[in-house]
Amino acid sequence: MTQRHAFRRIIASVFFLVTAQAAFAQAPSTVQLQNLTWTELRDQVHAGKTTIIIPIGGTEQSGPYVAVGKHNVRAAYLADKIAQKLGNALVAPVVAYVPEGGYAPPTSHMRFPGTITIPDDVFEKMLESAANSFAVHGFRNIVFLGDHGGYQKDLKQVVAHLNKAWAGTNARAILPAAYYETSSDGYAQLLRQRGFRDDEIGTHAGLADTSLQLAVAPQMVRMSEMRNAPKPGAADGVYGGDPRRSTAELGQLGVDAIVSRTVDAIRQETAGR
Repeated sequence: MTQRHAFRRIIASVFFLVTAQAAFAQAPSTVQLQNLTWTELRDQVHAGKTTIIIPIGGTEQSGPYVAVGKHNVRAAYLADKIAQKLGNALVAPVVAYVPEGGYAPPTSHMRFPGTITIPDDVFEKMLESAANSFAVHGFRNIVFLGDHGGYQKDLKQVVAHLNKAWAGTNARAILPAAYYETSSDGYAQLLRQRGFRDDEIGTHAGLADTSLQLAVAPQMVRMSEMRNAPKPGAADGVYGGDPRRSTAELGQLGVDAIVSRTVDAIRQETAGR
């Protein structure tokens, strides 16, 4: 081997080592816990990312024009945006199995194909187990974001139970009321200010619900069928609303309000911790 060839090999080896070290040192550009290795997660927690957001969705019917995974995709999307704005938070995998009514006989959304339900006590235990897992791994603020109104009472019970059990520790469970309040009544008020009526806005699968989904995941909305169909009703799984004038632009109003107000609420809850 000539001296020149040996020198080139040394230079190439040094370049490879420097490049590899830089790649390993670079922090992954994600807030999604499931996309991190355990060592990357450990290092991010040690560096100050001690808030974990648990997005809770639900698999249920949302009228003839919106896919049954609406809440899951929306909760994951909004949680990601919220975590990015917070700067010190990561996002847990979305909880897709929630209480949706009985199945013997079928009640509530369970009367429509595609809905999945679990008992309230199972749901609460699952959330408590997830929260305790995160507390073990160094997270101090465990934030629950529930996208569906049917289990809000369960979330309140879970948070109360966890905070009682965690008294005297560094861990704390948080349920920011601003998240669900803004996605329901708060967003409805924004739409009223733009001239939409309550019989359009609705409470489930109406204009508000569908517009939010168009802003988050338009592929889940069957637009052509919806525009040309007669006004749907309760028999179709649409409650008190009319989705036919839904737009992504209207939905973005809700997305922006939900994210900004929830970020403010979490920061207030965690100030000084």
